[in-house]
Amino acid sequence: MKKRILLLAGGQSGEHEVSLMSARSVLAALPRDRFDVTPVVISPQGRWLPPTDTQRALETGQAVRGGDLVLHRAASAEGYDAVFPLLHGPMGEDGTIQGLLTLAGIPFVGSGVLGSAVGMDKVMTKQVLASVGVPQVAWRLAVRREWQDRPEEVRARAAELGLPVFVKPANLGSSVGISKVSRPEELDAALDLAFSLDRRVILEAMTGHKPREVEVGILGNDAPIASPVGELRFDADFYDYETKYTEGRATMHIPAPLPAEVAERVRTLALTAFRALDCAGLARVDFFYVEETGDLFLNELNTMPGFTTTSMYPKLFEAAGLSYSDLVTRLVDLALEKR
Repeated sequence: MKKRILLLAGGQSGEHEVSLMSARSVLAALPRDRFDVTPVVISPQGRWLPPTDTQRALETGQAVRGGDLVLHRAASAEGYDAVFPLLHGPMGEDGTIQGLLTLAGIPFVGSGVLGSAVGMDKVMTKQVLASVGVPQVAWRLAVRREWQDRPEEVRARAAELGLPVFVKPANLGSSVGISKVSRPEELDAALDLAFSLDRRVILEAMTGHKPREVEVGILGNDAPIASPVGELRFDADFYDYETKYTEGRATMHIPAPLPAEVAERVRTLALTAFRALDCAGLARVDFFYVEETGDLFLNELNTMPGFTTTSMYPKLFEAAGLSYSDLVTRLVDLALEKR
């Protein structure tokens, strides 16, 4: 008997369109001999779109207004065997949808409330990973009220890290709102931008002249496995939103041309981070590798990475011999297993 799957996409974050792209790929890949899939798009206003509007959003890749309030029939996932919450960023990847589905008693793909919430929050991620010895770049935290009332204190924290310094909203993904500050006069504008998107902001030191960016995928629940390591290469100053989502601006190299011991250290640290944050199902873990010194620094753990057929996460497991269709099928099986 086929399993009924509710595929959620869109959402209220700045990654709405990215989620729609991911959902189109997953919808096409889930085998119809095993699954009966119903997609539902959540609008940027938090409304759950009916079938016709959902189809229009998926086909155009653009936001559609309208729909029902969040707490309507589909929110209970009644009649479904599992939910694939393919939502990126706040109000979807951060434990909110996961809490709703937990209350509804329905299995879902990915981490639970704890892993999703901690993984989404860069501050909490850094604090938890520091407790288990995962290496990270030097960083400082600033809060919007501090920037409003005591801006010199925030500037002083940035100065402690030296230049260049990266300014990042604590709870956004896809490089939204991130600035690289190379000159002191650029700092205020970078902080204004980040604080317009989040009440907490991370300041991060630069590691090396231009560190290599390497990534690894994790798959599993209590016995997770790590994929081969991949590397992102790009000509931009850093991996910003435009570089990330403009075709041809970045290239993937899988497996990454790394010494074997470095690749194994990446995989080991990624699994340590996955377990420390109590993740489940999947994650993509990103690192900086400073070739001159051999240092590795964990940059980010993403509990619901981009999922188009050309995204890094599925490509990493394709290199391990797991096709895109088999990968999404395995994720649904892991959701049912977790229950």
